[in-house]
Amino acid sequence: MASDLRRIGVLTGGGDCPGLNAVIRAVAKSAMGGGLEVIGIEDGYLGLIENRYHLLDRKSVSNILTRGGTILGSCNKANPASYSVPDGKGGWENRDVRDMVVNNVKKAGLDAIIVIGGDGTMSGAAKLVERGINIIGVPKTIDNDLCGTDITFGHYTAVATAADALDKVHTTASSHHRVIVVELMGRYAGWLALHSGVAAGADLILIPEIPFDLDKVATYCMDRRRYGKGFTIVAVGEGAKPIGGEMFVDEVIKDSPDPLRLGGVGKFVAKEIEKRTELDCRSVVLGHVQRGGTPTPYDRILSTKFGYHAFELMMEKRFGRMVVQKQGEVTSTEIADVADKVRTVPLDDPLVRAARSIGTSFGD
Repeated sequence: MASDLRRIGVLTGGGDCPGLNAVIRAVAKSAMGGGLEVIGIEDGYLGLIENRYHLLDRKSVSNILTRGGTILGSCNKANPASYSVPDGKGGWENRDVRDMVVNNVKKAGLDAIIVIGGDGTMSGAAKLVERGINIIGVPKTIDNDLCGTDITFGHYTAVATAADALDKVHTTASSHHRVIVVELMGRYAGWLALHSGVAAGADLILIPEIPFDLDKVATYCMDRRRYGKGFTIVAVGEGAKPIGGEMFVDEVIKDSPDPLRLGGVGKFVAKEIEKRTELDCRSVVLGHVQRGGTPTPYDRILSTKFGYHAFELMMEKRFGRMVVQKQGEVTSTEIADVADKVRTVPLDDPLVRAARSIGTSFGD
């Protein structure tokens, strides 16, 4: 595969995710095998802004297939098109530092960059592609909310972690005859709550796409008690909201491209169920444990396929594209077509229909 590319960069942006190191490994080893020099960009786009890089060699990318996190570090606060800096008055202001990034890339001698990340990272990549930087994207997120692809690596590892947690609360819920509400990540999309909830046999699954009726949620829990079911498990995505209500915001991070930190819906639902039913309720926030741990074999394989296909696209100079998997086939799409978009759960998704058919409630 002939090419005049000589030196490439690779970065991991946004939140960490199982499988990142597997992609780095696939990209780096493939590139090294093709005679290219590979530069690791530290802490996502922040490394491009601050000129922080280091050379990757075969030793540095060996034995990382099963490691969680990322050996390059990551950052979800550095969007080159809108980079937050102190305004000198105790606040923050956003500046467009893309021209500086373009100059930094030229000084570093990078012919192309493999950008691994989720929706925010791809939105940032699209803005850099506009300035002429040669970029190939690889879709990462536990939320599975990137448009253009049926699946993102890291998602099913997070599903396995969340389902295991839901399995564990079954035993204590059953022993104490309780309703236990488990709040899961996922932001504005319900894929993680849906997949892990179905996998663990959750009785109620509350997702952002289907606003819930608290009275119906409470009635469902009471009906289970009347039918001899002494406990109820509720899986709720952090972006879920009651009918006519808003998502629950735990914190606003002013220097972040996505300043809203969601959280609190699980505690709210548990309190409302207890108030309406007098059943004993508890809430659990699973939190960042969903991002951690070793990737499952499925995600290791998917990450390796994605990393290699990114290398192929790069060598073919098909820049400005993101690797995707559609109907089981690994292909690619324009990064610009997925930027600033969120892939949500369709109301008629086959898994939603299957869950409803077996008696799972979505609170509507």
